[in-house]
Amino acid sequence: MSKHIGNQTIKFDLPPSIIETASIVGPKEGKGPLARYFDTILHDPLWGEKSWEKAESKLVNKSIEKVIEKANITPEDIQYIFAGDLLNQLTASTFGIRNYDIPFFGLFGACSTMAEGMMLGAMTIDGGFADYVIAEASSHFCSSEKQFRFPLELGTQRPLTASWTVTGSGAVIIGKNNNPPYITYITTGKIVDLGIKDPMNMGAAMAPAAADTIVTHFKDTGRTPNDYDLIITGDLGYVGKELALELIKKYNYDIENIFSDCGIEIFDAQTQDTHAGGSGCGCSAVTFCGYLYKEMKNNKWKRILFIPTGALMSPGSTQQGETIPGIAHAVVIENQLG
Repeated sequence: MSKHIGNQTIKFDLPPSIIETASIVGPKEGKGPLARYFDTILHDPLWGEKSWEKAESKLVNKSIEKVIEKANITPEDIQYIFAGDLLNQLTASTFGIRNYDIPFFGLFGACSTMAEGMMLGAMTIDGGFADYVIAEASSHFCSSEKQFRFPLELGTQRPLTASWTVTGSGAVIIGKNNNPPYITYITTGKIVDLGIKDPMNMGAAMAPAAADTIVTHFKDTGRTPNDYDLIITGDLGYVGKELALELIKKYNYDIENIFSDCGIEIFDAQTQDTHAGGSGCGCSAVTFCGYLYKEMKNNKWKRILFIPTGALMSPGSTQQGETIPGIAHAVVIENQLG
C-alpha cells in the first residue's frame, strides 16, 4: 500500500511517461481556437461512412493508428488498449478497435473516460504488467444527440445550459522511457450526486464531483493550488465551472486564477454558438492530446492537474426520472520529477 496516499490518491514511485498523443476532430472543432493543435480535422462529420456511429468508430480506429505511427512503434508493441465512448455497449470503441488484435479493456466513465484510461494505463505500466499501453476516448455530436437527446432532424432548440458534444477522438501512448511529461499522481473520483435531473445542464450535475476530487487531491497530497500551473476540468463548461469554483472555495482553496475547462477552451463561445461549451468523452481527450500535451512539450506549463468529468446517466435513467450522478478523476502530469 506504499503507493496509496490519503483516501483516493496514488503516487507513482517511477512515474510512467506519456510517450505520444494523437487527436482527430470534426469540422466544428477544427474551426475553434485550438484548431492548430489537432493532427487531423475532418471536413465531413460522416467521414465517408453511412452512419454517425460508423464515423465515430473510424475516429477511434484512425486515432489509434496515428498515435502508434507518431510513436514510431508497431501495434505488436502495445500490450493493452483502455478505451471508451458514450454509445450503448461501447460500440464506437469496440468496432473501432476490433481489427487491431490487441487486448482491450472497455471503459465507461462517461466524459471522464479519458482520465480513467490514463489512470489504469499508468497503473499497468507502473506495476510492470506492460511496456506500452494506449488510452483512448471518443465522442461524436450527432451520434450522442441521437442517443441521449433528440434526432438532429427535429431541429430541437437547446437551452443555454446545454453543452455541445465534441466530435473527436484522442489517443495516448503511456510507457516507460524516462522522458517527460510524466504521470506522477492519480486521484480516483467517487460518485457524487446532489440530485440534478436536467440532462440539458450536465455542468451542474458534474460540478460537485469535480470539486470533491480536486479538494480530495489537495488533502491527500498536501499540495495547494500554488503547486500547479494549470488546473483544468473536462466538461463542466461555463455553468459547471462557476459552480465548481464556488464549491471549492468553501474548503478555503482558491484556484480561480489557474482554473480552466476543456469544454471552454475547445470552442469560441462568441462565434460558434455552443452555449455552455463542449462536452463528451472526446472533449477532454482531444484537448489533452492536442493542446495540453503539445504545450507541455513546449514547457508552457511544468505541472498540470487534469480532471475529466462525467455524467453517469443513460437515456433510460433520464426517462425514468432518475438523478444524474457525477464523477471526476484527476491525473497529475509533470515535466520534472522530484
